[in-house]
Amino acid sequence: MQLVLFDLDGTLIHSEAGIVGSLRHALDRLGHAAPPIEELRRWIGPPLRQTFPTVVGDDPARVELAVAHYRERFDTIGWREHEVYPGIAELVDQLAAQGRTLAIVTTKMQVQARRIIDHLPFGAHFAAVYGPSGDGQHSEKAQMIAQALADFGVAPAQAVMIGDRHFDIEGARANGVRGIGVGWGFGSRAELEQAGAQAIAATPAELAALLQPACAAA
Repeated sequence: MQLVLFDLDGTLIHSEAGIVGSLRHALDRLGHAAPPIEELRRWIGPPLRQTFPTVVGDDPARVELAVAHYRERFDTIGWREHEVYPGIAELVDQLAAQGRTLAIVTTKMQVQARRIIDHLPFGAHFAAVYGPSGDGQHSEKAQMIAQALADFGVAPAQAVMIGDRHFDIEGARANGVRGIGVGWGFGSRAELEQAGAQAIAATPAELAALLQPACAAA
């Protein structure tokens, strides 16, 4: 068995509208001007509790309030404001048909990610969704990848992590898992290379080709 782990935002779906809209909503509720869009795009991927302090300060109570304001918009509107990247549905269908085991590993709240996956036309192909529970714990990619390996009883050599940010690649490397970057998301090629990506796919079709050797060896 080969376990294929996918990041969500910037890898399967283009979710900038929902995330940025919710970030701006949260900052506005607290009386802060939102950073430029270029900066907000860099907030897509890391946990909110790591990014909000750069604007609202290090006061834990204020950070939690920002997170709550973010969720109030995202849970009602933002979760639907996304588009599936071209070629992704076909890729997921292909991998499932080949007998791969697919799962999601995301820093998006698990309940939010589960709702999105359940509404995607190919969502039923994913056997599990890993994401933070909301208490600030277990939000690191490395921890979630380790949990996925344990849950499925898969050795690191039988798994691959696919994502658009350095967190995805670093989480994979921490577990001895092959990390493949994608060039259509929110991270840069330089970021992925610096993190140690073993390969970077420019398109979903190229990603499918990169996964073929692993399939043949599985």
